[in-house]
Amino acid sequence: MYRGRTLSLSLPPFHGWVKRIVLTCAIVYFLEVVLRAVSPTAYDGVMQYLGLVPGSVLHWGMIWQLVTYAFLHGGVWHVLVNMFMLWMFGGQEEEDWGAKKFLEFYLFCVVGAGLTTIAVAYLPLPGGGPGTITIGASGGIYGLLIAFGMLYGDREIFMFPLPFMIKAKYMVAIMIFLVIIATFEPSQGGVANFAHLGGLFFGFVYTKFLSRRGLAFSASEWYYSLRNEYYRAKRRRAAKKFQVYMKKQGENPGTFDEYGNYLPPDDKKNGEGKSGWVN
Repeated sequence: MYRGRTLSLSLPPFHGWVKRIVLTCAIVYFLEVVLRAVSPTAYDGVMQYLGLVPGSVLHWGMIWQLVTYAFLHGGVWHVLVNMFMLWMFGGQEEEDWGAKKFLEFYLFCVVGAGLTTIAVAYLPLPGGGPGTITIGASGGIYGLLIAFGMLYGDREIFMFPLPFMIKAKYMVAIMIFLVIIATFEPSQGGVANFAHLGGLFFGFVYTKFLSRRGLAFSASEWYYSLRNEYYRAKRRRAAKKFQVYMKKQGENPGTFDEYGNYLPPDDKKNGEGKSGWVN
């Protein structure tokens, strides 16, 4: 990228989850090649079991396929291009986000792309169906790609081997355009490219709308907010029962605030603080 007037060609860090995913996909592809050479029947069985087959997920509950399909690839260029893009874009994102959030984001895009593929498989579109196998990390990669364009859009990237620089946001826009065109060209992958669009969509949603601290943090915040509201409602119900009981005994029941915390009559009268029903 350019830094001032100096052209600096540097590669992102190769460590953490980027390194683990790249090495895992490389090893899995090597095993695919060996298995296909030794026993094509066994190879087909593994593809059916670990690749994404919409009918198997919906009718047989094979939900692991929503993740495992991203570790399988159909050819050497398929795995090389995907892993190179994972390194180029994912390396920078993991460096800035941290390992936990990066892994969460990547899997979010992989699963989102898988769900998109399943939904599209049941539409009356040519080239696909519930029994079609989808493999490859492209859905997750395109999620990383759109996040990179949104977060680092003004960075200039050297388009090797082409002799010019281009801003990240323009490069991402061009690649999205090409994916959209390919999606509606059966000869270029057709329905399978909807996984790419799914990865783009889920990557956009995560980057744009979810907490900067990640999906797990947002989920925990939602859970504790819901739990606290439940306990506040319980306190309010208990407060009403207490007031009814005290009135029957001829006593002043006092008052309660909106959270169900008890305000004794004397404190209420003198404008003093609450007593001890605070959770």
